[in-house]
Amino acid sequence: MLANLKSALFTMTALSVAAPVLAEEVNIYSYRQPELIKPLTDAFTAQTGIKVNVAYLKKGMIERMQAEGKRSPADLVFTVDISRLSAVVSQGLTQPTSSDILNANVPAEYRDPDGHWFGLTTRARIIYASKDRVADGEITTYEGFADPKWKGRICTRSGTHAYNIALTSAVIEHHGEEGAKAWLEGIKANLARKPQGNDRAQVKAIWAGECDVAIGNTYYMGKMLADDEQKEWADSVDVVFPTFENAGTHVNVSGVAMAKHAPNPEAALKMMEFLTSPGAQEVYAKANFEYPIAPGTEADPLVQSWGTFTADDVNLMTLAGNRPAALRITEEVDFDG
Repeated sequence: MLANLKSALFTMTALSVAAPVLAEEVNIYSYRQPELIKPLTDAFTAQTGIKVNVAYLKKGMIERMQAEGKRSPADLVFTVDISRLSAVVSQGLTQPTSSDILNANVPAEYRDPDGHWFGLTTRARIIYASKDRVADGEITTYEGFADPKWKGRICTRSGTHAYNIALTSAVIEHHGEEGAKAWLEGIKANLARKPQGNDRAQVKAIWAGECDVAIGNTYYMGKMLADDEQKEWADSVDVVFPTFENAGTHVNVSGVAMAKHAPNPEAALKMMEFLTSPGAQEVYAKANFEYPIAPGTEADPLVQSWGTFTADDVNLMTLAGNRPAALRITEEVDFDG
């Protein structure tokens, strides 16, 4: 994979003119891990001559930016999940931006209507199903997780994690708050153990025989298959793309936003345009086994091998608006208790 990334990045930069002397810079606050960003920041600097500084923040990004105020050095914010993107926006920490390039590269459903954030890649929330203990077609919908036949057979991470809150937000949109509450109660009754760990931990639990099915993001399969120890876990499950009844598969995004007090807005816009370009998106998506969203782009062959799906057409900003209700309902049923 690393060799492929280097080759792709070389192709991207070799076609550009010789890079000018470094004179500008862009400062990024990122929830994404440094190794996922470095190939792109290196390529951007090689192509434009603009230096990129990255501050990796595992948590506390909003609090830090609020404390810094107008003195904040942040030009761009990188994060994952629509709830996190919308949270940065709702706290007044971003500014609207737009360009013909951004609008051409990012479909309308994957960008904020007011221009505060732009999607870069998508991921689907899928089912990991035991190859030995779950028959083909035995579970095909998100609603199916609440079926009593799965009692003692489901593993999941915390119900209050952003990824699961986004999924519950989608359930609210399709079935209302009462329907979502009944769904969560049904899943809780079917759990094989208390919610814990990350998505990869659920696959390990299936491999160990602790449960038969779990909910997780697509890209974790790629990460596990690339890991010597975790490959055995990944090989024990099938990837199933569930749908909502009479709808599609739940997807979420990684995205970028320009900080409200960006000290280098022109350079930041150049980087946003670069990140949304087809070549950069394919590299970014392949580095993390996600789906690029620019028109005409394709996912990594490994990702394509898992199958195809039709994304649910619920607007991502609608999901963000449902987040408070989703969190409240999750706590009301004491899902993690």
